[in-house]
Amino acid sequence: MSSNIMGSGDFAYQAQDGWAKWPDGWDSGDVAAVGVDRWDNVYAFNRSPHPMVVFDREGNFLRSWGEGLFKHAHGVYMGADDTIYLTDDGDHTMRQCTLEGKVLLTIGIPGKSSAYMSGQPFNRCTHTALSPQGDIYISDGYGNARIHKYSPDGKLLFSWGGPGTRPGEFNIPHNITCDADGWVYVADRENHRVQVFDGNGRYETQWNNLHRPSGLFMTSGKCPLCYIAELGPHLSVNRNHPNIGPRISVMDNKGKLLATVQSDPARGTGPGQFISPHGMAVDSHGDLYVGEVAYTSFSRSFPDIPKPSRIRCLQKLVKVEAR
Repeated sequence: MSSNIMGSGDFAYQAQDGWAKWPDGWDSGDVAAVGVDRWDNVYAFNRSPHPMVVFDREGNFLRSWGEGLFKHAHGVYMGADDTIYLTDDGDHTMRQCTLEGKVLLTIGIPGKSSAYMSGQPFNRCTHTALSPQGDIYISDGYGNARIHKYSPDGKLLFSWGGPGTRPGEFNIPHNITCDADGWVYVADRENHRVQVFDGNGRYETQWNNLHRPSGLFMTSGKCPLCYIAELGPHLSVNRNHPNIGPRISVMDNKGKLLATVQSDPARGTGPGQFISPHGMAVDSHGDLYVGEVAYTSFSRSFPDIPKPSRIRCLQKLVKVEAR
């Protein structure tokens, strides 16, 4: 385990290097999203021939599934009924599956996108979340600027949003989550904000002072915490600016910053460093699991360094008890 402490107070962590024990000869590729079930098993949705790889809390390999089904892993949402919602931006679909990989529901037409920026589902959809009543929200995404709300059985109820920078508009709605009161939180990535809506898509507020928020994870309960993965800069003019990221920010459900989880330097391949934190989840012990699209982002982050043949794309940050 790394000796470096990241974060502070109730949100201090140490990186557990080499936690995930991939089977011999397997390479994860980018780990786009992570989920944790109620037994603290960890689901790594990744861009490899084995799209879903499941580990126990100690990092031991349990099983894999989804081979030949998923085209381009992007989003994970864990349902309260022990099902998992997987958003595939390469296939333009969302699939609800059992924890063993049986498909229960598919929304979208596999392999067929809607027209670019048409507002119709889906053009590279990105993530999924459930309301307290079980309604399904899907962010859409790279080729759209839209949020779609579905009934639990997959019927489209309505959509909202469009391209732009004003309230209720999006510039890559990259992630979505929902709290116990039904508020909807959208990581509006390239607008550098999280927008907050009611369950009918009415704009309420937004959280600023973020840099390319990519991943969202919200804890359960009446006063949830929101963990936000910020990709950090990738342009040549600001790539090396300090105090921007990549990093994890921890906020309360009103948008108050509680802690920043970031190494110094933030970007890198060492324990606790990030290249492109894309998705994350927190287990019952408060430990944090972070998936990265490091292969995709490496050359943008390190343009003068040849891309390694293997890059760590999943790490565990162990919560350090406050003293």
